[in-house]
Amino acid sequence: MINPRKERHRRRELSLEQYFKGILEGDRVILSRAITLLESTRKDHKLLARELVEKCLPYTGKSFRLGITGTPGVGKSTFIASFGMYQISQGKKVAVLAVDPSSGVTRESILGDKTRMDKLSRHQQAYIRPSAAWDSLRGVAHKTRETILLCEAAGYDMIIVETVGVVQ
Repeated sequence: MINPRKERHRRRELSLEQYFKGILEGDRVILSRAITLLESTRKDHKLLARELVEKCLPYTGKSFRLGITGTPGVGKSTFIASFGMYQISQGKKVAVLAVDPSSGVTRESILGDKTRMDKLSRHQQAYIRPSAAWDSLRGVAHKTRETILLCEAAGYDMIIVETVGVVQ
């Protein structure tokens, strides 16, 4: 028997066209859902995500990409918050992809960067997406490249990738 309470809270699946249209319109909720789709391990999600990235490719490549790395507690998030607000004051849209190290045992991560960028995270011209690195030892999450492409298609002028570095 289907639980009506759970059914009510279940998100309806979006079509490729709905994701694509939402991204091009700069809809942050749809962008977030598209990134979650990218990160999914379901085969149908992987296929849809691949199609979405391919469809968005003609709308990419126009942003400035900046990587910021350093040990935890050095002030990366504080710098990004100030720099991001400055970029916004110059008329730019800023996306921050905060890659957080994960426990090798529990695969959990802190993902606290968004709370340290409170003012920036509330600005309409900013988008902050924390992602767990999980078992990636490259300093970025498995789908960071694809996430950058979706942010570019959504109209972000500057994409900042924050990480604690390689071989986490």
